[in-house]
Amino acid sequence: MTLSVQTLSQADRRLVAEWAAACAERVLPLFEAECPNDDRPRDAIARTWAFARGELDTASEIRRRFGGGSAASNATSLAAAAAARAAGQASAVCHMGAHALGAAAYAVKAASLAALDPPKAAEGELRWQFANMAADVRVALRSLPPVGEDRSGPLGPGLLASGQMGKIIRQLQAVIAGTEAL
Repeated sequence: MTLSVQTLSQADRRLVAEWAAACAERVLPLFEAECPNDDRPRDAIARTWAFARGELDTASEIRRRFGGGSAASNATSLAAAAAARAAGQASAVCHMGAHALGAAAYAVKAASLAALDPPKAAEGELRWQFANMAADVRVALRSLPPVGEDRSGPLGPGLLASGQMGKIIRQLQAVIAGTEAL
């Protein structure tokens, strides 16, 4: 069985899961303010942290990985929905490491949608993400193909490659590669 380059090794998925969980957790209050009784995104983030620590295996998490993101349908604001999707993307890192970029991008989107000054909020969120990205996480994420070029995963042509999400992920990848500064 040939794995997609977007999968990453299990060790790298555990590394990037920690960063993805931190990114999603930062915007979780946006969802919880609207849906305080829906714990699916919080549970998805908790499972992502547990996967990063080696407490959960990939097979069991694959069956549960979309719970956090599906909570987005309960949100009334776009910011809260994006926060729930950040949690869903983070929980999917156990399956495919490229979802870490989806979690980070949805966190940027959520923060910008909730702000009075969206561009400033997006830049602030990106700065936080890079300041909290360990060198080994940067190396792992650098090995992913550019968004929109590899069809075998979440970075292929589609939702994460288009519109605001595609723009954010392209910027993330450019900064990770060192070809762009924040």
